[in-house]
Amino acid sequence: MSTSASPSPLLVVSAHAGDFVWRAAGAIALAASRGDRAKVVCLSYGERGESARAWREGKRLDEIKKLRRGEAEAAAAALGAEIEFLDAGDYPLAESQELVDRLVRIYRDFVPAVVLTHTLADPYNGDHPAAARMALQARVLAQAIGYDAPGEPLGAPPVFFFEPHQPEQCEFKPDVLLDITSVFDKKRAAMECLPAQVHMWDYYTDLAKRRGVQLKRNAGPNLGLPHDTRAEAFVRLYPQTTSELS
Repeated sequence: MSTSASPSPLLVVSAHAGDFVWRAAGAIALAASRGDRAKVVCLSYGERGESARAWREGKRLDEIKKLRRGEAEAAAAALGAEIEFLDAGDYPLAESQELVDRLVRIYRDFVPAVVLTHTLADPYNGDHPAAARMALQARVLAQAIGYDAPGEPLGAPPVFFFEPHQPEQCEFKPDVLLDITSVFDKKRAAMECLPAQVHMWDYYTDLAKRRGVQLKRNAGPNLGLPHDTRAEAFVRLYPQTTSELS
């Protein structure tokens, strides 16, 4: 149960089993630390395209799926999040109305206040924008009162794209910098649950430091932010609605 006055369930739609850790683990851990529900939906295990080490070790497909599932479950637990796997396959992650419908039902059941997913452009990995397109389509369909799915029509949760691995090539220009300093140890612990991609651990630690520097620069000089500020970067898709500019 949320300890905040206004519970804000966080839903993360991740193409592969590790994506949510690198790109949004700080946001997930922050939500959980506030007492809000955080749920990760992994459309695939990343078994074909992001498990090179396991393939080289001679593991079978079913073994690799089991391995990646276990890693992602451990990472989610380290962050305090729920996790669900749709096992839709990767490389390629095929878009389908059936998969969109499964997401609609998750939206209706979970009723997120915030949605995080991939950018709509990624020339290095087509699975990522495919996941984003389906996440966005499902959000819209979940709002339609006439859509045939259990539950009440969804409201209009804001959507944030998390940072891709090569942002400059993915048209990623962040307009939200989230301070994750207080939970960065949890993000690092979650990253270390993914030995299949150990080469990413230091990359995303360094990225959190760089985004932390940018957060301090944009927050103003007199806020007393610590030297070791860590941050994650996001792009907001829909306009913010407010009665006061701040």
